[in-house]
Amino acid sequence: MNIPIAYEDNWLLVADKPSGLLVMPTPKREKRTLNDILNKDLEERKITYRLHPCHRLDRETSGLIIYAKGKSVQKKMMDVFKERKVKKTYIAFVQGAMPAERGQIQLPLEGLSALTSYRVLEKRKDFSVLEVTPLTGRTNQIRIHLKYMAHPVVGETKYAFRKDFLLRAKRLCLHAQKLEFIHPKTGKLLKLTADLPNGLKGFLDKHL
Repeated sequence: MNIPIAYEDNWLLVADKPSGLLVMPTPKREKRTLNDILNKDLEERKITYRLHPCHRLDRETSGLIIYAKGKSVQKKMMDVFKERKVKKTYIAFVQGAMPAERGQIQLPLEGLSALTSYRVLEKRKDFSVLEVTPLTGRTNQIRIHLKYMAHPVVGETKYAFRKDFLLRAKRLCLHAQKLEFIHPKTGKLLKLTADLPNGLKGFLDKHL
């Protein structure tokens, strides 16, 4: 699989993950993961370092994910995440019309506070296109928060029942579009963007 690379330097690599691909194996020990694909490519090119993910993306979510070239850089980058100095922006297609043009969703997850900000970019007949920014980093935060608002992500099957909604999609319509952070080694501000994948563009074209 040809994984698009959005950014690369001596310390970091930022991949544009396709939907349907795990980042790391689960206890089921899946062999085909983004980690495996990227590191096998390094082995074939006889490059000795290994790539380590610095955060998570769900299997069903596409978009930008940061990898570190070596464990020491991974620790530095993960510290940047812990300090909440990474701004992540997602595009989500959600069922129905949101109650406001912009807002925040506050609902504790995993026993911890969780806050998500959203802005409506476009309203379509049966769904809305949102720009979503998680202000905390809980597992599946965006998906759970949007379900809590009764506007789950189109294509959601884990936190909503498909039978409850007329609008269907072949994949979860959630894409990690932008990353903004201070590079842990150079101190420079990085602003990275990944275009909507063809599957999501096709969905928009089909549902005008």
